[in-house]
Amino acid sequence: MTIRVLIADDQMMVREGFSVLLGAQPDIEVAGEALDGHQAVAQVAELRPDVVLMDIRMPGMNGLEATRRIVADRAEDTGTRVLILTTFDLDEYVFEALRAGASGFLLKDASARQLADAVRVVAAGEALLAPTVTKRLLSEFTRLGAPRAPRMDRIEALTERETEVLALIAQGLSNGEIATRLIVSEATVKTHVSRILVKLCLRDRTQAAVFAYEIGLVTPGG
Repeated sequence: MTIRVLIADDQMMVREGFSVLLGAQPDIEVAGEALDGHQAVAQVAELRPDVVLMDIRMPGMNGLEATRRIVADRAEDTGTRVLILTTFDLDEYVFEALRAGASGFLLKDASARQLADAVRVVAAGEALLAPTVTKRLLSEFTRLGAPRAPRMDRIEALTERETEVLALIAQGLSNGEIATRLIVSEATVKTHVSRILVKLCLRDRTQAAVFAYEIGLVTPGG
């Protein structure tokens, strides 16, 4: 199945560069381009791409607001997913973009392979929670101040193992890495992740990680 991608960035060279890189992939098609957030939202409504490569800093409507609108308009289990692009991993809007519903985060200096793999991961319904994202979450919660004590009442529906898996998700571990850490199969981990998302009414792994930090299950340095 071909993955249809919309590239939203105000810099023409960036759009053209990503278009060439992704267009060379046999399973990825560049469905369109947008110069700002307004165009991105309009293009998503018209083209229904699988993934939007969304720059954060754009004139007019920025990528944060565009992400919020795109995610609000999509169905829970289907529709367009947003992969955030930025020049700096300490972009002040990254954290808010993740909370707005972005499914992933990628630096603009990523290699062609990293870019294509990121698109595939997000299109498959997973979340791209790279180590840089985890560091950003830690940094942001250090600044804002996480809860002094874990709000365990927020996760009463989870089993002990599911709680453990949630904490590992928040640390940026993949399903394979979690399986190795817990000495279980990757299929078992996928089942735990699915149940966590359903029980907590969360959209994906990125939202699960944010939730874990918000309730104090995982804390900076802990």
